[in-house]
Amino acid sequence: MGLTPPLADATPSFKMSQTSATYPTPISRKIEAALWLLFALIWFGSLGYRGLIHADEGRYATISLFMLHSGDWITPRLNGLLYFEKPILQYWMGALSFAAFGVNEFAARFWPGLTGFLSVAAVALTARKLWGVDAGRYAALAAGGMAWIIANSHFLSLDMGVSFFLTAALCGFLLAQRDGASRAETRWAMWITWAAMAGAVLSKGLIGLLIPGATLVLYSLVNWQWAFWKRMHWLSGLALFFALTAPWFVLVSERNPDFAHFFFIREHFERFLTTEHKRTGAPWYFVPYLILGLLPWTTLLPRLVKEGWSDRAAGLRVGRLLLIWSVFIFAFFSKSSSKLPSYILPLFPALALLLAHSFSRMAPRELKKHMILPALLWLALLFAWPFAGRFANADSPPDVILPFARFIAAGAALFLISAVFAWRALSRQQMLAAVAALSFGSLIAVTLAASGHDSYGRLKGSKQIVAQIQPYLTPDSEIYSVRYYDQTFPYYVGRPVTLVEFVDEFEFGEGQEPQRWMPHIGQFVERWRAAPKAVAMLGDDTYQELQKQGLPMKVIYQDPRRMVVAKP
Repeated sequence: MGLTPPLADATPSFKMSQTSATYPTPISRKIEAALWLLFALIWFGSLGYRGLIHADEGRYATISLFMLHSGDWITPRLNGLLYFEKPILQYWMGALSFAAFGVNEFAARFWPGLTGFLSVAAVALTARKLWGVDAGRYAALAAGGMAWIIANSHFLSLDMGVSFFLTAALCGFLLAQRDGASRAETRWAMWITWAAMAGAVLSKGLIGLLIPGATLVLYSLVNWQWAFWKRMHWLSGLALFFALTAPWFVLVSERNPDFAHFFFIREHFERFLTTEHKRTGAPWYFVPYLILGLLPWTTLLPRLVKEGWSDRAAGLRVGRLLLIWSVFIFAFFSKSSSKLPSYILPLFPALALLLAHSFSRMAPRELKKHMILPALLWLALLFAWPFAGRFANADSPPDVILPFARFIAAGAALFLISAVFAWRALSRQQMLAAVAALSFGSLIAVTLAASGHDSYGRLKGSKQIVAQIQPYLTPDSEIYSVRYYDQTFPYYVGRPVTLVEFVDEFEFGEGQEPQRWMPHIGQFVERWRAAPKAVAMLGDDTYQELQKQGLPMKVIYQDPRRMVVAKP
């Protein structure tokens, strides 16, 4: 496959390259379709491999599963208790996935997997429209091989879903406001933007408006460009936005009078301004996640910043807008008093767009030096494999660590093989082939490493526990979680469990419905003695305490972190 090398340019323009648009790299439609099919098979094929783990995966799978069981599609409940920390969209999608695919791990992770895949497609289509066919291919490869997008697409949390909608809003805006867009194109693309912001709000709240809005304000102030504000289709756009978002917020507020205060005040303003949620971190908290998450393209970041900021187009300065979007997301969550690694995920698709433009203008020899860092990191992991047993301890025994290490080593080896192919392609001036090799190598390596986590994840989930204690889980068995809660336990049991002396994120729900839990262990002891059949998950300290009280218990499961007991 002969690939023509693109020309490097010291002062890049983010306008469409006529050369790229007119003379794209010659690839047949069948080969391109086959690559997309291969990408999809790898992407979706591993979603169901691992058991769900505590906390996010168990939490969101449980809410969706019990929503499907109850038929209440308005009021979310976690383990039977009111749960208003997040909006409804992900729970709906999870419940529909269970209805379509059955109750399994594939269905549980299908929504983040799908939205991750659609994010790759969105940046590909946008880059293609903005800069030509090859740029679209580069955008797909840049995003599809990016470690943090891959990892979060294969993990059940809210962040991939909200990241997709924010990406769709960003892409819609870029297509609506690009030079040469017709009135009809601008109108339809802006409607996509407004609808996508509605999806982001229904996925995770007000950041669905804050991030796009703040980005545009900052962009206008920095570049002193205001004309696009007149092309936002405010009336029809706002009507569409509220038509999509308002119904659920109105219905859930009518049924639950305390919802609005809890959701908007506690879960937005207090979460950002206070340390109540105990997810604090240093100002540089997200730096390592940016560095590792951008792999295998990490060392290209300075180039992206330079090229993006150098964009001085007369119209919309796409490079600067993408940079401002990325910097705002990074700075906003760095300033927040509540931090989790996946919060900065929405900046990665924007960086993929910058990468697409950069790749389409880069000389093949320039990419070689940027392969060194990812190759060295994966090589280090491969060399560490024989010493993996040294990381074992009482909480993580060798039979957990060693299988995980084997998967990581296999992924490292495959990435290094792909890097060799990429190096040879670059030597032959085949830039697109080299980027494709690195992208697929990264996808396979990260997917294997994530799959290997299942051996470690068994200590953070209840799949094996429930399989082992199944004979004790009869329909009339009472099930408790005493001073300990594994978010996956009710999901794998298939019904809510009664919490005993456990509050954490259940504070609101337990306060609203105190009859659904036991605030004192004495109540549990009393109830346990009276119950004909009962099962409880607890920690070793609690077990020792109850044993001293003479409570009849039979240990039916135990691992380094928890145990399950049944009433004899």
